[in-house]
Amino acid sequence: MLGPVILAASRSDRLRRIVSAAPVTKQVVTRFIAGEGVATTVPAVRRMAEHGLDVTLDVLGEDITDPTEALRARDAYLELIEALGPLGLGPRAEMSVKLSSFGQALPGGHDLALANVTPVVEAATAIGTTVTLDMEDHTTVDSTLAIGRTLREKFPQTGAVVQSYLFRTEDDCRALAEEGARVRLVKGAYKEPASVAYQDKAEVDKAYVRCLRILMDGSGYPMVGSHDPRLITIAQELARHAGRKLEEYEFQMLYGIRDTEQVRLAAEGHRMRVYTAYGTDWYGYFMRRLAERPANLAFFLRSMVTRG
Repeated sequence: MLGPVILAASRSDRLRRIVSAAPVTKQVVTRFIAGEGVATTVPAVRRMAEHGLDVTLDVLGEDITDPTEALRARDAYLELIEALGPLGLGPRAEMSVKLSSFGQALPGGHDLALANVTPVVEAATAIGTTVTLDMEDHTTVDSTLAIGRTLREKFPQTGAVVQSYLFRTEDDCRALAEEGARVRLVKGAYKEPASVAYQDKAEVDKAYVRCLRILMDGSGYPMVGSHDPRLITIAQELARHAGRKLEEYEFQMLYGIRDTEQVRLAAEGHRMRVYTAYGTDWYGYFMRRLAERPANLAFFLRSMVTRG
């Protein structure tokens, strides 16, 4: 019941100011955010690599309102790539980008976002890694998938994200489950209307399994974005049924959530990739993490009571 309320709050400038100013907030945010800049985030990447964990790195920032902000987002990723190069991790350290931070919502945003993200994908390729295009709300899906198709013509490892709570996603999975395509399946973390998305958690879960079956039976590379133990078990069963080897799919979880399970899966031979966000523009990302799981919200509220 609280999820939609929290998601609405993620768009509130007034609540952003209140939450950001609370003394306890920064201490709690560090559970989900790896650092404020490249210098504080790269050591976290090294630590995870030592535990057999791969990463996908997200420079926080979205819903920009000015083309110069889109250029700053591009340059922030180029700085990240420059720092990752000497680590020699290759595809073990990829990047995730939100096209809204590259100008997608601005006038002429589709072409602007493509122009800004292309140098990032080129630079990632040069150090032996790649980029996955995060999915945002339903109004951006067509543009994001189209930009993904364009990028894959030259950079075939470019990944896409689809969200099981959208009615359209099973069809999108069928279109994406082709040779070489990297597809991350998540449930979805934006407040969507009943006209385009399932509202009931059980229906979202059922749709997730249907979509995952399509991806596992296809020719692409599925990336299972979930912390749900039941869905992780189902993913393993679907992979076995489809005849997939461990290296032919991967699990992805968020930084700061189910850390022990992440290490366990990696120790069993699974590729386990940690979605690792960093930066100062953390509010929207943080609020969506609270909305996704009641345990996250409880953790935040307990911290406010005990530390506030």
